[in-house]
Amino acid sequence: MKIGLYFGTFNPIHIGHLIIANHMAEHSDLDQIWFVVTPQSPFKVKASMLNNHDRLEMVYRATEDYDKLRPSDIEFGLPQPNYTINTLTYLQEKYPQYEFALIMGEDNLKSLHKWKNYELILENHNIYVYPRISEGVVESQFDQHPKIHHVAAPIMEISSTFIRKSIKKRKNVQPLLPESVWKYIDEMRFYST
Repeated sequence: MKIGLYFGTFNPIHIGHLIIANHMAEHSDLDQIWFVVTPQSPFKVKASMLNNHDRLEMVYRATEDYDKLRPSDIEFGLPQPNYTINTLTYLQEKYPQYEFALIMGEDNLKSLHKWKNYELILENHNIYVYPRISEGVVESQFDQHPKIHHVAAPIMEISSTFIRKSIKKRKNVQPLLPESVWKYIDEMRFYST
């Protein structure tokens, strides 16, 4: 089974994340997509970042109606600060029966060469890249790499930052969020202060 790992803070998860993940699950050879919720770094505490449990809960609520999408708290138990290579190594040891791949936006592909042990990641894992709006064509040294797969997913311009700022300004962002996530945010009064 091929698992696509979609890393993020998901603060909060929104319909853009779901559209990209579902597109990857339905239009590539990936069997499942795991939303890997990045824990809040104890070294960089941000007031606008919800705690790990609440962000995981929102991902759980957002994905519960999708067979191929799953929440993952796998990084919560790993030493911080954590690197993608450590998570991949841990997952490969824990689930040797699965093949793990990364999902990332074109913008992240541009800086892949700065990642810790990026050569090892490319040697052992496929990377599925979705398009992002950028200035002109995104050139990357990895574009022709056999492990890089460009997937023509819809381009999403929704950001969690925009959603948080809008909630603080008392704007209605309900259409940008799965209904269960919107209800949770509203109920808990997240991002409103």
